[in-house]
Amino acid sequence: MTSLTGYRIAALAALSLALCAQQPKTPAEEIAADFHYVNKNVLDMAKDFPADKYDFRLRPEMRSFGAVIVHIASGNVYAAKAGRGEKVKWDELDAKNYKTKEAVVALLEKSIADADATLKALPADSFHKTVQPWLDVLEHSGEHYGLLVAYYRANGMVPPASRKH
Repeated sequence: MTSLTGYRIAALAALSLALCAQQPKTPAEEIAADFHYVNKNVLDMAKDFPADKYDFRLRPEMRSFGAVIVHIASGNVYAAKAGRGEKVKWDELDAKNYKTKEAVVALLEKSIADADATLKALPADSFHKTVQPWLDVLEHSGEHYGLLVAYYRANGMVPPASRKH
């Protein structure tokens, strides 16, 4: 009888774990996961792209690679401030203030850390009311991630996320 009870407890524990694993993520978890995913990919690119190509532009009228990274960081700064409830408008960071790859990468890392801290500080139920500004910034960053892929391909390079590991 004891071993049968042990098997039942083990089976119930396994079933409980399986059911927990199937629970859908909350809106807060989904936003945080997506935010982390896109920013990790952009940060990997910012670190990987050669410093001597940071001024590369697909066309003369377009932003340089480095300026696109600064532009993405601007979105993260906006999200962090808006997420904290600050009255904010989109203030474009000036790429001319970030002259080196190291400065651009540091800016992006800081913008990600600040936005992550804001995301973690928000009560989970706040995302049941609105997913803004996070959804807009995620879409914005995703669009520019695709643009950065084009910068890679135009330089005969494979983006980090597309490489076979």
